[in-house]
Amino acid sequence: MAFTGKATFSAGADLPELVEDVSDIVGIVSPYETALLNHLGDAKRAARSTIHEWIEDTLLPNTDTINQTTFTPNAQDATSVTVSNGGRFKVGDQVRPDGAREVLFVTGVAGNVLTVVRRYGSTSASNLSNGQKRFILGNAALEGDDRPATQFTTRVRRRNYTQIFTAGVEVSGSMRAARTAGVADEVDFQKQERLRELLRDLENCVINGVAPAATQQGSSTVRRTMNGIIPSLATHVYTPNVGPIPIGAGAGANGLTETILNTALRLVWEQSAGKIDTILVSGVQKRRLNEFAATYREYGPTDKRFQTVVSEYESDFGVCKIVTSRWMPADSILLLDSSRIGVLPLMGRSFHYKPLASTGDSEVGMVLGEYTLELKNENAHGLIRGLATA
Repeated sequence: MAFTGKATFSAGADLPELVEDVSDIVGIVSPYETALLNHLGDAKRAARSTIHEWIEDTLLPNTDTINQTTFTPNAQDATSVTVSNGGRFKVGDQVRPDGAREVLFVTGVAGNVLTVVRRYGSTSASNLSNGQKRFILGNAALEGDDRPATQFTTRVRRRNYTQIFTAGVEVSGSMRAARTAGVADEVDFQKQERLRELLRDLENCVINGVAPAATQQGSSTVRRTMNGIIPSLATHVYTPNVGPIPIGAGAGANGLTETILNTALRLVWEQSAGKIDTILVSGVQKRRLNEFAATYREYGPTDKRFQTVVSEYESDFGVCKIVTSRWMPADSILLLDSSRIGVLPLMGRSFHYKPLASTGDSEVGMVLGEYTLELKNENAHGLIRGLATA
């Protein structure tokens, strides 16, 4: 091309030889990260039915509560005590009331009424109260005695449902034939875009999805949806300043503090063998977690980098990786045992492209996948909600 002395921005109109200078990279600004799915990794197996089931079991409980408002002769000397679940006790049990040093010895069990020896082994006296927790320390058997009455737990079958994720693809013949800036093959590009969207939606449903109240297995008129993590939790769902979770010193109205987080971790640890190793948060609560270290942060005169990031949180109850997901509710934090969570495709139904018959001058198809959430032992996980978002 001959030299014209003109700048290229002014030469384009009268220089037919000048081609477009367009980058071969298409910029995508919409969020599509799947931080939780990436953290959990691929499932070790696939689901084999649209109704996915698994089995859970528990050990015999070693705690119960007193269910009695008045005591005869008084709360310090009463030898007949009514509990909520008498079937958990046996003759020969040593029992310690919560917050007391006294040990009671069970000599009789009739329904929910226990006959006990108070101040067993010369332990200190205590006052019993309604609703007080009682710990069964262990049972003492007589030498040569017959076997005790059989006690056992019943295995429970849990379930969730697969959900079908689909997105349509249609590209005209002209569009495929034309040279497109930044895209080598329009069909492949559309496949990738729709796949990103479906992966994003899958993570959102894994966290927040809800199954229908009726006909959960789906029908020709009812769409089958999975239960996500948050709707599946019931045992350890806490709101600051309600029940056992305090607000914590120096916090605003229900603002996240170490006191709140550690209390929730302790409560999950006390009531399950789950090992919390993942803290899933939104961007708002991630900033709150980063502020935990603000008062301990120090910098030297030669430091040129300001860091305010907490990627792991280590407490008395384990080391937790902090995962930030855009799809977490801003007022909530999930405490998860990742070893008990799986996102499973239905056998042969992981995300893939399915070409369809075209009725005109276009290529049509759909990207589809069918997945479910396996959340074992919901009481091994925890949820803190109602946190301040300002």
